[in-house]
Amino acid sequence: MHLWTQVVGKVRLALEPMVNHWWQVPLYVSSRGLTTSLMPYGTAGLEIVFDFQRHVLDLHTTRGEQREVELRPRTVADFHDAVMSALTSLGMPVDIMARPVELPEVIPFRDDEQHCSYDAEYAHRFWQSLVQSQRVLTAFRARFQGKVSPVHLFWGALDLAVTRFSGEQAPPHPGGVPNCPEWVNLLAYSHEVSSCGYWPGGEGEGIFYAYAYPEPPGFRDWPIDPEQARYDEKLGEFVLPYEAVRTADDPDLALMTFLQCTYEAAAELGAWDRQSLEV
Repeated sequence: MHLWTQVVGKVRLALEPMVNHWWQVPLYVSSRGLTTSLMPYGTAGLEIVFDFQRHVLDLHTTRGEQREVELRPRTVADFHDAVMSALTSLGMPVDIMARPVELPEVIPFRDDEQHCSYDAEYAHRFWQSLVQSQRVLTAFRARFQGKVSPVHLFWGALDLAVTRFSGEQAPPHPGGVPNCPEWVNLLAYSHEVSSCGYWPGGEGEGIFYAYAYPEPPGFRDWPIDPEQARYDEKLGEFVLPYEAVRTADDPDLALMTFLQCTYEAAAELGAWDRQSLEV
């Protein structure tokens, strides 16, 4: 499913004009699953939705046309070809860079006969975890009146993220993301950030994470709550297991505490103008 989101995400990348920090490429949590939102195609518009209730990929246009691709166990190659065929039949062919990014193993989409699993129940559960995570991340976002990203899902690593900006420029990012050109990260991290989100690819049931770029001295030693949170040296981020939030007496409070503590570490140690930036 992660690779399928990259296929659809590449369509959005091809159709949308460039926005700062690549904000034109993510997907968004919707009432049915994940959506590209409305994308321009000439004078018409196109929206693609991963519907995790009906388990179809829904492609519909502002001209009233619609196509569906079934979400079921099928190879990445088969899914890619079905999406491209659906776009062509709508009169909206799109030329994409048809290979994965930000993953250590790269197989061109049209050649990938290896990855073919889809579990409808767990796709639905994943979507529900995004719905709950977005709700708290959105409330956290509302506390900031400086420059702040939407709550959006980047399909490169498949993480739901929201990012706050201090307003200051950052030193050039060192890169190091697998199968991702360095200039992509230079644009993404052109300014100082405190970023947080939910990544299902972490340990166990996944993790909530928070990091700062550039990381100020003393950041990783800053005291944070709840007690299950820690700094992961390998990831270079604070992490909080999803399970710890899910099983907490007050899950919203547990997650919000983690988000606020880690932001304060970045803002205090990075000398952010908190009085001007916060609500």
